[in-house]
Amino acid sequence: MVDVARQLFARIGVENTTMNDIATASEKGRRTLYTYFNNKTEIYNAVIESELNILHRSLETVVRKNLPADEKLVEFIFIRLESIKDVVFRNGTLRADFFRDIWRVENVRKSFDVKEITFIKGILDEGIKQGIFEISDTGIMATVLHHAFKGLEVPYIRGIIPGFISSDKSQDNSMINLLFNGIKKRI
Repeated sequence: MVDVARQLFARIGVENTTMNDIATASEKGRRTLYTYFNNKTEIYNAVIESELNILHRSLETVVRKNLPADEKLVEFIFIRLESIKDVVFRNGTLRADFFRDIWRVENVRKSFDVKEITFIKGILDEGIKQGIFEISDTGIMATVLHHAFKGLEVPYIRGIIPGFISSDKSQDNSMINLLFNGIKKRI
């Protein structure tokens, strides 16, 4: 039912989709639908959660890779931004709802955010053990990086910062340079 709802939301929009539309398209009765969900908002939240679960699995795959922490962090950032962009573009009309009602999405993302910060902290801790990073508090740094990545989502999706981050090591990568070298002039 959640996937059917996602498809309907993507095709005709959240506001234009009714509980009856979802029940009919999923070939379930309205009573069955209401057994699992009290209203359309709950279904919408379940759609967002299912998309976040896909993103979580992608990020978990990166975290489990046997890479130096700096390379892992770069791949993590790239996969994260690309996955979110893919979710938004794959979902058609839902994309407009994402941009229009970002706070509803943010509310559903709270538990995902905690998991993501844990992933980032793990990468940073690995980097310290590997002698790659020098960070006094990886928890705070993970939180700061997480919020920085979230702040890049909309401009990245809209193409305002194309090429700002890439998994291609041959490209001049401004974001990675900023992340690892900062803005201070080297003496």
